[in-house]
Amino acid sequence: MAPEQFLKAEVRALSFFYSQHPVLKNVSLPIYNRTVTALIGPSGCGKTTLLRCFNRMHDLYTGTRYQGEIWIQPENTNVLGPEIDPIEVRMRIGMVFQKPNPFPKTIYENVAYGLKIRGVRDRGLIAHRVECALQDAGIWNEVRDRLQSQAMALSGGQQQRLCLARALATDPEILLLDEPTSALDPISTARIEELVTELKHKVTIVMVTHNLHQAGRVSDYTAFMYLGELIEFGETKLVFTNPRNPKTESYITGRFS
Repeated sequence: MAPEQFLKAEVRALSFFYSQHPVLKNVSLPIYNRTVTALIGPSGCGKTTLLRCFNRMHDLYTGTRYQGEIWIQPENTNVLGPEIDPIEVRMRIGMVFQKPNPFPKTIYENVAYGLKIRGVRDRGLIAHRVECALQDAGIWNEVRDRLQSQAMALSGGQQQRLCLARALATDPEILLLDEPTSALDPISTARIEELVTELKHKVTIVMVTHNLHQAGRVSDYTAFMYLGELIEFGETKLVFTNPRNPKTESYITGRFS
């Protein structure tokens, strides 16, 4: 591990419940600064549930319950603490969903939305942050002359990069990606993967993916989950070439999915 890869976040003994049904079971894992951590495992194993715990998306639904902690560094803040404002958490921890979900607004308004929610009123600063976010998301050159056009008119791949720009505009410390390429064509998928590789130098990324080849290409660390439990965590190259747990090996070699 490189010296700069200190802990950015740490999941400690996290369990999560829908009503009385446990979906996550005592999960603990580190998230290293400015790296990509891939969450892999069969459908229904708890990957997306874990991802959404980071920015407390589950708070939007009734009957859910957290047990355990997610600590964010360097402030050493437990984002699951009852005193923490979930809205502020979501500004610090951005998220891009499986399917592109631009707001029914202009391209500019989509990217500026989070800044305005945070109370930024300086139009010059907003314009600068919008441009920087669109550049970081690799879409500035395609939309720079039509920022006042409706976002819904963009192609699927462009919409997903716009959603990425929207998440980046608030300068998040952690970026959550929930299967960000599953609804995209191969060319758009390759572009998103390139962006992930570039963005990890600016922001810590946690990504859910069903595509093992994608995890191998873009992630530095991989966590394999099964039936709500963390089975194995480590450097991606070691998890894929020399897994310690037989369940991990079975999943990676395709003996179960």
